[in-house]
Amino acid sequence: MNLTSLISKLHPLERKVLPFLKSEKELLSLVKASGMQEIEVMRALQWLENKDILHLSTETKKVIVLGKNGLKYKEEGMPEKKLLKVLTDKFQSLSEITQKSGLEKEEVDACIGILKRKVGIELQKEKELMLKLGLQGKKILSEGTLEEQFLTKSFPLELEKLTDVEKFSLEELKKRKELVSTEEIRKVTISLTELGKKVIAVKLSTGEVLNRLTPEMLKTGSWKDKEFRAYDIQAQVPSIYSGKTHFVNQAIEYAKQIWLEMGFKEMTGTMVSTSFWCMDALFVPQDHPARTMQDTFFLGGKAEKGKLPAADIIQQVKEAHETGGKSGSSGWKYSWNEEEAKRNVLRTHTTVLTSKTLAQLKDKDLPAKFFAVGKCFRNEAVDWKHHFEFNQTEGIVVDQNADFRHLLGYLRQFFTKMGFPQARFRPSYFPYTEPSLEIDVWHQERQEWVELGGAGMLRPEVVVPLLGKDIPVLAWGPGFDRIILEYYQIKDIRNLYKNDLKLSREVKVWLK
Repeated sequence: MNLTSLISKLHPLERKVLPFLKSEKELLSLVKASGMQEIEVMRALQWLENKDILHLSTETKKVIVLGKNGLKYKEEGMPEKKLLKVLTDKFQSLSEITQKSGLEKEEVDACIGILKRKVGIELQKEKELMLKLGLQGKKILSEGTLEEQFLTKSFPLELEKLTDVEKFSLEELKKRKELVSTEEIRKVTISLTELGKKVIAVKLSTGEVLNRLTPEMLKTGSWKDKEFRAYDIQAQVPSIYSGKTHFVNQAIEYAKQIWLEMGFKEMTGTMVSTSFWCMDALFVPQDHPARTMQDTFFLGGKAEKGKLPAADIIQQVKEAHETGGKSGSSGWKYSWNEEEAKRNVLRTHTTVLTSKTLAQLKDKDLPAKFFAVGKCFRNEAVDWKHHFEFNQTEGIVVDQNADFRHLLGYLRQFFTKMGFPQARFRPSYFPYTEPSLEIDVWHQERQEWVELGGAGMLRPEVVVPLLGKDIPVLAWGPGFDRIILEYYQIKDIRNLYKNDLKLSREVKVWLK
């Protein structure tokens, strides 16, 4: 940008400040010299800095300033000295001394405490309190106290530059009402750049420079004689944020759309469930560690009537746990307890929706494909990668012709659409799937594999009691929050749930 173009874009406040920058290099002195308000000067300096005409450096320091009583005593003298002046070597009554000194009662009371500590007075109790000069009284009268000497200095004083004796005096004065206080002041220093030196060397127009063209100017034609400020398209302006869906919900809605496009129907349900649907129906044994308070949020009370399925399904789930039932396995070989199955929990996974859906399917409904994206809860210790609530995406395919390769195909397709075209699958173990696998996706920017969750084919011990027959059921339930973290480059999972307004405004829109 050439000099003429730059000057044509200067704001009137900038034009007003520039001539004074030849001699003034500090904010307060510039305010005084220009006669402008401090906020106007500061705004002009910031705009000039944005144009690389000058640089601002700010130094913050603590200073000592005098309060109302400090100013009074600096001018009139300390009240304890006034009190000492009316004392003699003989005891006098407090009422007499108060009258002679002309001090307020509160001041006299404060002076007595101070002078007693400094051995400046002696006290004697008769009908009323009696006072006379003490051992140090005359010395204090002639030399003054350290606090009095401190008040003679030129304020404000920089705290860091005080000597040890001055710091002691300051602490003593702080004990007294409205004598001194500590404040933080900001010193702004201005230094011109090479460009700035060229700008202030140019003689600016002394005429009025207008910011806008008014209807009146157009009517009268007076605009022809005016000088207008040029538009500055590089000027910094306040950010304007549009309203939008929370970024987590953007990602969830996108994932739902993918499943719908792939022909799946959505499963929905409440976040509170019985242990039966959340664990027992999924062949999780009642003594499994995941069912303890360490992993599960148990709620008060037990399932109300109607919350458990029909008696025949309960019986088949019971038999699957105890002996394997009609599934062909030997089960877990323990005594299944229906009362334990009635306990209410915050769902630990969206797979609770899978168990309920399977129990409702009829032969006429098959083949069928279902998905869910929802919030789950686990009793986790919260840190940067763990949280007690998280989102999970669930899916099942119930089809006599489905096999393990179909499962891998569905997962690859979903993660490709989510922006992770490279996926790998590792053998794993889950109580309700066999075979089971872990899903990893390749993170291009980090150049590493990121684990996202598990999948597999539901075991007969899950399918037979709920569906009434053994049929292939593909199932998956990876955590969804890690996908969101990777996309938005958020390092701490807690930031998804903090409702950080700044993050919500500035985070990019979900777009794959």
